[in-house]
Amino acid sequence: MTLMQTSIQRWEPENAAFWAEQGKKVANRNLWISIPALLLSFAVWQLWSVVAVNLNTIGFAFTTDQLFTLAALPSLVGATLRIFYSFLVPIVGGRNFTILSTGTLLIPAIGIGLAVQDTTTSFTTMVVLAALCGFGGGNFASSSANISFFYPKRVKGGALGMNAGLGNLGVSVVQFLAPVVITMSLFGGLGGDSQTMVKNGVESVVWMQNAAFVFVVPIVLTMIAAFFGMNNLATAKSSMREQFVVFKRKHTWIMSFLYTMSFGSFIGYSAAFPLLMKTQFPEINPLQYAFLGPLVGALIRPVGGWLSDKLGGAKVTFYDVIAMIAATFGVIYFMNAGSFAGFLTMFMVLFVTTGIANGSTFRMIPVIFGKNPKEGAAVLGFTSAIGCYGGYFIPKTFGMSIEATGAPDLALYAFILYYVASLIVTWYWYARKNAEVKC
Repeated sequence: MTLMQTSIQRWEPENAAFWAEQGKKVANRNLWISIPALLLSFAVWQLWSVVAVNLNTIGFAFTTDQLFTLAALPSLVGATLRIFYSFLVPIVGGRNFTILSTGTLLIPAIGIGLAVQDTTTSFTTMVVLAALCGFGGGNFASSSANISFFYPKRVKGGALGMNAGLGNLGVSVVQFLAPVVITMSLFGGLGGDSQTMVKNGVESVVWMQNAAFVFVVPIVLTMIAAFFGMNNLATAKSSMREQFVVFKRKHTWIMSFLYTMSFGSFIGYSAAFPLLMKTQFPEINPLQYAFLGPLVGALIRPVGGWLSDKLGGAKVTFYDVIAMIAATFGVIYFMNAGSFAGFLTMFMVLFVTTGIANGSTFRMIPVIFGKNPKEGAAVLGFTSAIGCYGGYFIPKTFGMSIEATGAPDLALYAFILYYVASLIVTWYWYARKNAEVKC
């Protein structure tokens, strides 16, 4: 099994001797190339969470609802693409699809970099570019399905947690990196002209296009790494018909509901957090703090997977959701009290709990579908698709709540009701003494 052996015919991760002799090394190599590919996907996917905040300061004139729409659209498209992407790995091959899907990120990265340099760019054009960022969101489903095939069940939760958790860091990377790179002429004349940013009456020179252009070279390098270093698994091959049987499984839909609670909250809050801070605490520069939430949520996700390997995914999910409910009430309290420190602290707790739930719910799926790894991989991808819709509905719900009532409280109370329902579902089907599937 060599580096250039792109297709592997024999793969037996549950065979201890095979795993020790060659399986672990190959699996880990594919994982460590998959992680940066996924990180870049998340970064491009969430570009609008930082670009939207700054558009009006450089001469655009979009409404608050339009800005929330631009931040939300990539998740809507990404969620829809995930439905298809989740079934393509067993058909196309994990290596092949990683190269292709990573390459699609170049389209929105270059397009946004060009569009923000012209303040006459229409809202319609921006909507199209926001939709194209959905390519990045779609990649998670194929990445998770691919990595799930490489590892034995006893460490699958940790591997999926590493892939997803470190990949999720792309949200934090773009929210931390963008405010830095837009302040410098990073690419000289090749990068385009500067713009004048006006904030609180103070003018500064920026290169907004750098927020997108900075990812172009890393995308190309990652494609090259995937070409030379990743593998397709012949044993993972299956047809669409074989995979579509998961739609008949009750637990496919139950876990989709729970993953929307966890990952939908993580990506939805990540997209909405900068704009939410800007509307509720206008004296604060949101981009100084926006990256912190996705950072802690992404870093803690592998811990959720690891804890679930040790304690059981359902138990970890159950107690974590209780903490999510408490943290959301805390956000409402401190927001209405006008305490930014309290608001930020409670949101950090909320991001931590969503990260743990991301890892724990994803660990539950391979256990529930343990007798059929191909079905399990398909369900991992499909639930990630459904969960991703939270990234659209959370920012849109915040925007509608603010438009209708002048405050985001109504949206947060709606999220609490959903968390309570998720708590009941987790307890009934997976966590109670006589649960249908103890996991």
